[in-house]
Amino acid sequence: MSVFLKIFSGEKIMANNDAAFGLRPVGELGSGIQNGGTSKYKIAAGYATAIFKGDIVKLVAAGTVQVSGNADVANVGVFNGCFYNDPTTQKPTWSNYYPGGITPTVGDIDAFIYDDPNMLFEIQDNATLGQTAVGDNADQVYAAGSTINGQSKSELGAAAGGTAQLRIIRICEDPENSDIASANANWIVRFNEHLYYNNGAGV
Repeated sequence: MSVFLKIFSGEKIMANNDAAFGLRPVGELGSGIQNGGTSKYKIAAGYATAIFKGDIVKLVAAGTVQVSGNADVANVGVFNGCFYNDPTTQKPTWSNYYPGGITPTVGDIDAFIYDDPNMLFEIQDNATLGQTAVGDNADQVYAAGSTINGQSKSELGAAAGGTAQLRIIRICEDPENSDIASANANWIVRFNEHLYYNNGAGV
């Protein structure tokens, strides 16, 4: 039920919905057009850790991507699924998430990443940030996602004046998750620590 129907029905409007989803693209800086484009990267065969749709990923020295931790800086973007030949069925497989431990007998594991450093993303916080968080930086709080729908469950951590993975741009405009005075609000962010933007060192 929408917030407007709740008002007219007299139902009490509850705080934000607690339903983490990682990061999802919502546009570009300066209201630029968002075409949903991704770039193709590789996941190393046998990489053990699952990567979920909406997870931040980083580039490692081997030239492949892995899931980013809460303070990693060589981030290349946000995971949007992968393609590989399933080693059990031998069938070409598209998946919202990489389940971990996949070693194809033929071909590579291709990961599709939103890697434009100017992209804006929506993410839910895990506390209460408030209006003063706008312009601050914050790291993600990583959590393993859902193996049912492949969706990330990572959230936005506490705002800080120092360096961190993400720059907080503004509160979102979703009426179900824009109560700035409560936990689990959705925020619009962009990368602050990105391999192609604000990271002087390579991998």
